[in-house]
Parts: sequence; C-alpha cells; structure tokens
Amino acid sequence: MGGAPERALKLIIQIPCLNERAQLPQTFADLPRSIDGVDEIEVLIIDDGSTDGTSDVAAEIGVHHLVRFPRNRGLAAAHMAGIDAALRLGADILVNTDADNQYKGADIALLVAPIVQEHADIVVGDRQTDQIAHFSPVKRLLQRWGTRVVRQASGVRVADSTSGFRAMSRRAMQTLFVHNQFSYTLETLVQAGRAGLVVENAKIRTNPKTRESRLFHSIPHYLMKNGPVIFRTYGMYWPTQTFGALSLLLFLPSAALVLRFLYFYFSGQGGGHVQSVMVGVGGVVLAFVVGLMAYVGDLLATNRRLLEELLGRVRRMDAQVAPDGAVDGVRSTGAAPWVRPAGVVGTEPAARSNP
Repeated sequence: MGGAPERALKLIIQIPCLNERAQLPQTFADLPRSIDGVDEIEVLIIDDGSTDGTSDVAAEIGVHHLVRFPRNRGLAAAHMAGIDAALRLGADILVNTDADNQYKGADIALLVAPIVQEHADIVVGDRQTDQIAHFSPVKRLLQRWGTRVVRQASGVRVADSTSGFRAMSRRAMQTLFVHNQFSYTLETLVQAGRAGLVVENAKIRTNPKTRESRLFHSIPHYLMKNGPVIFRTYGMYWPTQTFGALSLLLFLPSAALVLRFLYFYFSGQGGGHVQSVMVGVGGVVLAFVVGLMAYVGDLLATNRRLLEELLGRVRRMDAQVAPDGAVDGVRSTGAAPWVRPAGVVGTEPAARSNP
C-alpha cells in the first residue's frame, strides 16, 4: 500500500500596513512568486487602521487576504492578528516583512530555507546594521546593545534582534504570544528561547530608505518605548532573578546602615546616628517586600506558562476547523495562490541561511 500523499507546503507573507498606499505596490511587486520547496505562496495584508485607502490598493494589486482594523492598534497587535489569521488560513510558514520595501523580496528564500529543511523554527533576517549607511552611530550602538541584552535574556544567538524581517514555522506561530503594545521583535525572541524553539540568522540585504520610521520618531522615543519592553519581558519570564536582584540591591546598603548604627551604639555614640537605623530598617523592610514580589512573580510566571500552553492548544484546534473555508475576520480577495510551476520537483531551496 502506498503512503498518504504529502501535504502541500504553504507560505504566507504577512505585511503589516499603516497608510502605505504609496509604498505597497512596489513592495508587493518585489515579492517572490516561487520558492524552491514551497508549493503555494499567498500574501496577507494587516491594515492597522489606515486612512489613505491602503486596503483598496491591496485588493487592486492582487493580494490574497486582508485583515483590517477600524483604528490603529499598533505593530504588536497587527503582528499577532497576522499570526492568528495565517494559522487559520493553513500556513505552514509565515514570513513577516515591512510595507515600506525596506527588505529585498528575493531574500525571503533565505529565511524560508532552514524551516523547509526542518533546521529551525524561527529565522531572523540580519540586516548587518553596521553597514547600513543611514543608521547613525548612536542607532548602531543601540542596535548592538539591544541585541546583546536579548541574547542574554533569551539564550538565543540572534544577530539582529530588532529586525522585523523573519520567518516562523507553524510550531512557532502556535507558541508565540506578545504581551506589550509596542513591538513584537524582542519579546518573541525571549519567548522563543524559553520555549526551546530553534532560532537561526540569515544575512539579508536592505533597500534604500523610502520614509522615516512610523514606529518611533527619535532615539529618545525609541528608548522610552523599547526600554520598558525589555525590562517587562525579562521580569515576566525571570521574575525571581529580576526582583531578587532588586531586593538584594536594597538589602545590602540598608543592612550596612543598620550595622553602622549598631557599631556606634555599642561604642557609646548611638545617640547621634538614629537616622541610619531609621533609613536602614525602612530599606530592609522594602527589600523584604520586593523579595515577596519575586516569589509571587514566580508563581504568576508558572500560571502564565500554563495559560500560554492552553492558548497554543486552542490555536491548533481553531486552525483545524474548516481550514480551507471562509475565515472569520479575514477578507479573501479570490486571487489565485502563487504555485510552484508544474514539473518542478526540487525540495532543497537554492538559497541557504547563515547560522
């Protein structure tokens, strides 16, 4: 008896958009229509409350699926809506790219290759930011610093942590959840490390800048938005280490002040050092409270892991319900999927990623 026929491998290219009427046609035209090892390619637009008719342009140029928010909800929400829609549309691989044509569409093959070959769950495009001309020295420094922090927090050897050009396997899509309102790039990498997902890097190219970033307006704005995200993410997944370290930082100087008072007190000079014992005792009590927060945070982290596992199971079940039928919240335009040309049998992608 012959075995069951292999299921066609489906890639969905997700493009979050906010008022991208002018840039979207060029970005769409640059996407690959065929990738070795992939049987079907479809394009999904997440319209994050655009007011310039981005969705209308998307339908006109031939995108396959549209998700539209009535108002702007932010990049993180758009990304998660795209993952949810892609799962229910039957995607085996999801690639996220930007609507401003920052990344070269041909490099999508570099991202997809390790997932097709089952070497990785997530592949992150490495922009090699030290070589991007329009990045200022301060921005390059922040990119290196942020990537180093994410490496330490996640245990993942990522080369460009803030790159939005990345591919995910179906397993990764079912596993990752974003809790912040700003961006998905850093938090999902920390989550991936915690979940044991395999992350690889792929050196990719970038196109000349077409417009300023809409995610942040300046370096101080970026720090104000992304700094708390890093700290909050670390606190969520490592509460004992985070709050334990804060508790220790409070306890040590406070205990030193108490010991200082005791030293002078038993030396017969305690009357003039009451402030030391007052501040010291207050600090010790505060350190104890923060230590309790570490304990409570650890309990909450355990509960959150269970909830995320449950949500992952719900996602899998939801994706199995009529995957080829109409998907709630997703407008399908009826455009035919881009399929691999007949007679092409190769399963090894021509382009390979760099680990």
